Formats: sequence, C-alpha cells, structure tokens
Amino acid sequence: MKKRILGNSGLEVSALGLGCMGISFGYGPATDKQEAIKLIRAAFGRGVTFFDTAEAYGPYTNEELLGEALQPFRNEVVIATKFGFKGGKTAEGLDSRPEHIREVAEASLKRLRTDHIDLLYQHRVDPNVPMEDVAGTVKDLIREGKVKHFGLSEAGAMSIRKAHAIQPVTALQSEYSLWWREPEREIIPTLEELGIGFVPFSPLGKGFLTGAINDQTKFDQSDFRNIVPRFSEENRKANQTVVDLLTTIAKEKNATPAQIALAWLLAQKPWIVPIPGTTKLHRLEENVGAASVELSKTDLVNIENAVSKIEVQGLRYPEQMQKMVNR
Repeated sequence: MKKRILGNSGLEVSALGLGCMGISFGYGPATDKQEAIKLIRAAFGRGVTFFDTAEAYGPYTNEELLGEALQPFRNEVVIATKFGFKGGKTAEGLDSRPEHIREVAEASLKRLRTDHIDLLYQHRVDPNVPMEDVAGTVKDLIREGKVKHFGLSEAGAMSIRKAHAIQPVTALQSEYSLWWREPEREIIPTLEELGIGFVPFSPLGKGFLTGAINDQTKFDQSDFRNIVPRFSEENRKANQTVVDLLTTIAKEKNATPAQIALAWLLAQKPWIVPIPGTTKLHRLEENVGAASVELSKTDLVNIENAVSKIEVQGLRYPEQMQKMVNR
C-alpha cells in the first residue's frame, strides 16, 4: 500500500489506516478476541501500518487487544490512542486535566505493551481546561519520549491554533466523508495553513456509504447508531440517494460504493488518511482495495456536481454529543 505523510510532521503512515473502535465498542457486541487479533494482523499483512484506538473504546479493552495483536511487529506500525474522558467512560464527561492526561498515558502504554505512543490525541476539547495546559502536558510527554506526536479530535479551528502554538499538532481526527463535509468550510483550510494532517473517522458514514444499510436494517440493541438521528428509518430512506449515486459511479469504475467513497477522500488532499473500521475480513480487503482506485479530475467534478444537489438528512450525533464537537 502507498504511504502518506501527516502534514509537516514527517510521520509516515499507510494511505489508509484501521479504525479499531468497532471491534470492541459502539457497533454491537464486541468481536471474539482471537478473531479480532486475526483481523488486525491481516490488516498489517495487507499493508496497513496505522492503527487507531482510545482508552474509551471498551473502555480499555480495545487498547489491550491492539497491544497484543501488534506486539510481534510493534516497531513497524504507528499506534494512535486518545485521552479525555473521566475513567475512560464517555458518559461520565470530559477530563483533560494535566494530571489525568499523565495517568492515561501511563496506563495506555501498559495496555498497548509499548514504551511510546506514536500519536496521542485529545479525544474531545475540554472547555474546563485551557488548551495551553493540555498541549503543554503532551509537550512534556514528548520530551520524555513517552509520546512521539500530538493530535486533536473534533476540535474547532481556534482550539487547533491554540494547541499548535504550544506543541505542533501532527493530526486532527474528525468525521469527514461524502455525507459529512462540514470540515471543508473552516477546518481543512486551517490544517492546510498550519501543515497538519487530517485523519477522517467514519469515512464510510458509519457503514451507510457501503450500501449494506437501508431503511429496513435493524441494528443490535447495543449499537450506537440506534440513537443517531441520521440513522432514523426515515432519514436512512431519504439518504439512500447518496448510496445510489456511489453505486452508479462504482459500476463504471469496476469498484464498490465503499471504495469510491474512500478514493474520493484520498483524492481531496495528499495529507488525508482515512481510517475505516470493520470487523469483517472481506470488508477489510474491500477497503484496502480503495487505495488503488484512481478517480480522474472529471470523475471528481462529476461526483461534486451530483453530491452538491443532495441534502443529507439528520444530525450526525444526538444533541448532547453534538455539543462536544468543533469546540
């Protein structure tokens, strides 16, 4: 697989990473441990060198899983993890106090079976802790060799600038896809100006852009999508037009809708590295294949013209979670 550099940082990763959250958390029951290890190692075998986790995924179990799965080739991969929630539990609210960041970093190092974290993100901006204190704490961890690079997740432009002034930010991780393009307004220009890489999560619209979900789909009761407005039955029906468009383009390119959605993201900027997640080997292979799909300028113009006529229905988060983004 081709490699990309995240911004001006010099951090080289595979053009597509693997978002590991769904293996343990968020999209129904956790995957069997041995099957999960097999999947993660299969990703590495297919050229993926960038793996994304967080203490909150589980909590803790996802980091432990990744630590075990990647241990045989730890020095050949880039591991990203995150801090920022009380006790690693999203429901308990935010905590980015400097002493808490240190506690989480030490615990993550143990769970990941490593002596350094390649990329440490603040999971969400904490309005109760000055960004200067957050960035300063990570700067100290970098000086100590425990962390190599600093990242932010779902941060607004002002927070990005404040953090970057204290400790250069290597990457921003936020949602970005053909059905969530809000980052194009202010975030992507800010990242380009500052030389920061962009790591889109949910690049396949939490599975919707694969074409495998429709208005009749029933999610497991523990699946996060049950409370996402964009995934109401009514909105899924309305948003099918996006998938229909991708399906048409995919047929012309001898690809799948998911591959077109990922190839579109890769074509936006050379410093964008999407991290699609999956629990299935055939989906992993499909996603990896997207790195080889070439979209011409004409293809991109045609996609732009078609998508600009579609208004995606429904908020991407429940109201309470919506308040935590773009701070």
